[in-house]
Amino acid sequence: MPKAKQQLDRIVETIIYLTTEGRRLAREQCARYGITATQLNVIKMLDEIGDLSLSRLSSLIKANNSTVTGIVDRMERDGLVRREQSEDDRRVWMIKLTERGRRLAREIDIAPWHALRDAVVRLPERDRQQLLSILSRLAGEVARSVTEGSSTKS
Repeated sequence: MPKAKQQLDRIVETIIYLTTEGRRLAREQCARYGITATQLNVIKMLDEIGDLSLSRLSSLIKANNSTVTGIVDRMERDGLVRREQSEDDRRVWMIKLTERGRRLAREIDIAPWHALRDAVVRLPERDRQQLLSILSRLAGEVARSVTEGSSTKS
């Protein structure tokens, strides 16, 4: 097998490993608290960023409004979030953490994020800068491929 192909395969395998391991750790952690990984992400975003409109939350988690509405409905039913009309625009509903949601946000340590963050912190600064640059370009290429792929199917 040519060296370039081996290198490419190793890069893709590493990315898949990191993604798979992160999801596994998140699933285990979420199961202990009786929530989904998506719900955990929403809780952490609301805790870090603050109240969000449904459309902003949809944008941040890269899902359409109807999908996020279902997620928020279940979280509201479980007492994790509540909806309140925006004081600035009564047409907009803001998603806010309840006390239970805030407590979970503090209790749940996101193992995959911390494991990856700890690994990256141990890299020399120059390597971190290069990694960020490369990953940003890679994400752009993936986004472009996905966009081009969806436009060619239409």
